[in-house]
Amino acid sequence: MKSKNFCNIKFKTVLIYILYFVLLFLPCCSRQPVYPEPPMIGSEVVIDVSNLDSKKPQFFSYHYRNKIINFFVIKIDNKVLSFIDACTECYPQKLGYRFDDGYIICRACNVRYSVSEVEKGFGSCYPIQIMGHLQDGKYLIPVSALKRMAFMF
Repeated sequence: MKSKNFCNIKFKTVLIYILYFVLLFLPCCSRQPVYPEPPMIGSEVVIDVSNLDSKKPQFFSYHYRNKIINFFVIKIDNKVLSFIDACTECYPQKLGYRFDDGYIICRACNVRYSVSEVEKGFGSCYPIQIMGHLQDGKYLIPVSALKRMAFMF
C-alpha cells in the first residue's frame, strides 16, 4: 500500500514539473520575434543592397509607439523587395514569417512560399509588400510606410 502511494506521489510530482515547464517555456516560443533595428537616415530606412544575399530575406524591427514593426528585405534576380512581416489573415497572432531552405513560411499557419513566388502571393496568407526604391546602391523605405502598418503589430 505504501509503495502504491509513493508511486502516485512521484507521478504527480513529475506531472507538475512537466506542466510547469510547458507553462514557463511555451509562451516564449509564441511571441513576436524581434530583429535588429534597421539603419536609418532621416525619415527613411536605408538598406545597403551589397549586404543582401540573393533569395535570402533580411529581417528588421522598427520600434514605433510601443510597437515592434517587423519587416524583411529580399533580393530576387537583382530586384530588391520589402515586405511587412505579417499578413492580413494571421497578423493577429503576431508571429510573422521565418525563412527555411528557400521558403518563406508563416509561423502561425505554416503556409510556405518559394522566395521566387513571394512577390505574387496567393491565398490569404502572404507577406504584404511595402514600397521602397533603389538609390545609389541603397534600398530606401519611407518610415511612414512602416508606421501605416503599425496596426498589424
